[in-house]
Amino acid sequence: MHLLIQILRDQILPIFLAVGIGSVFWFYFRPDIKSMSRLSFYILSPCLVYSSITNNNLPAVEFWRIVMFSISTVFISGALAWIIGNILSLQPTITIALMMTCMFVNGGNYGLSLNLFAFGTEAMNRAIVYYLVNVVAVYSIGVFIASNGIKKPKVAINKALKVPVIYALLISSTLRYIELETPTWIYIPIDLLAEAAIPVMLLILGMQLAKTNLVIRWKWISLVIVVRLIIMPIIAIFLSDIFNLSETSRKASILEASMPTAVIVTVLSLEYDLEPELVTEAVFITTLISPLVLTPLIAFLQT
Repeated sequence: MHLLIQILRDQILPIFLAVGIGSVFWFYFRPDIKSMSRLSFYILSPCLVYSSITNNNLPAVEFWRIVMFSISTVFISGALAWIIGNILSLQPTITIALMMTCMFVNGGNYGLSLNLFAFGTEAMNRAIVYYLVNVVAVYSIGVFIASNGIKKPKVAINKALKVPVIYALLISSTLRYIELETPTWIYIPIDLLAEAAIPVMLLILGMQLAKTNLVIRWKWISLVIVVRLIIMPIIAIFLSDIFNLSETSRKASILEASMPTAVIVTVLSLEYDLEPELVTEAVFITTLISPLVLTPLIAFLQT
């Protein structure tokens, strides 16, 4: 019990305090969240990815194992949600919304920071690989699912190609492969912006949660909680053994796969009129109750 309290206090509470500051700031000043999200999406996140990959000593084999682990968790969670939706004879749009809320995790502003606090920089660098896969999946598979097949696959591909972190990954990986160092005058500003990424992400998360209007429907939300926060952590533990992940990669990947629903799913649900109220509930509630799952999970991974 003492260990659980210590983890909650030292590793999870600081994140929620930062998120809370973002919420309070939004209540008093009503900032433009969209502009801040764009700042994070187009500048800070790519800098974080570039800096992490450049300084990362992750072997290529381990990198691809994490990629395959990440892809597997996305498809397995989506398949589980689809099966549940069909067994319960849910409306097609609700089934798709359930799939979206279970497939895509808040691996950025929540997952990366928690990995950093719980397991250190090396774990966060590995968590970034999972985060990248999830981002690409959201803007490709997610867009196609959200549009319910109405849009052609070309639309999803075009969306994915507009994600800046992909190019940060490609450039940094290429430079590492050819053993070419980034000039100091370029790397220093990138590294400075990278250090700002996680704090800004947490503030944005707080602002996004603060503007949420909730009418909680527990039958719906319980389905998301069961798949996203209970079943997937268990599956992730087994998958980490199947893909033979190293100790640090195992911790980072399992924790990322156990994160609550990604905020970006709300954006897609609004754009494609995909039960946005239900999706918003899922994002808010899974984030709010996630410490109940993540605290014992971190304790398990630290033993």
